[in-house]
Amino acid sequence: MARSARQSKILELISIKEIETQDELAKELKNADFDITQATISRDIKELGLTKIMSSTGKYKYAILGSEQQGISNKYITIFKECVISVKNALNLAVIKTIKGMGGSVASFIDKLNINDLMGTTYGDDTVLLIFPSTTLSSEAVATLSNILN
Repeated sequence: MARSARQSKILELISIKEIETQDELAKELKNADFDITQATISRDIKELGLTKIMSSTGKYKYAILGSEQQGISNKYITIFKECVISVKNALNLAVIKTIKGMGGSVASFIDKLNINDLMGTTYGDDTVLLIFPSTTLSSEAVATLSNILN
């Protein structure tokens, strides 16, 4: 689980910060209590298919390689399966409980799924909240996400 949790954290970090080097990524991971080596970071970058792109500020940053064209890889599904504890309805909301520290990564994965009629996604340390316009749509999304888990 440590590898999936670490890779999930990497995905979360590159989605919220402009990380330009492996050293910057190592510092961010160490701040998040991951004890890693440069070789491990290099391997994770390769496995996740990350590449450097030009950001809006003119700096290069790590990003998911071709994420729009490739869809959702098995790696992201595996991370989702290992991080999610439960998926439940609450009227027009879907509530996803995750292991500690993985709410952001799961929310990022959910956003990549492009679920129909999803109005918004928000997250905390171990909870993701999906907002739908109706209870029917929320129920359908919970069923879809439960199928991914199983």
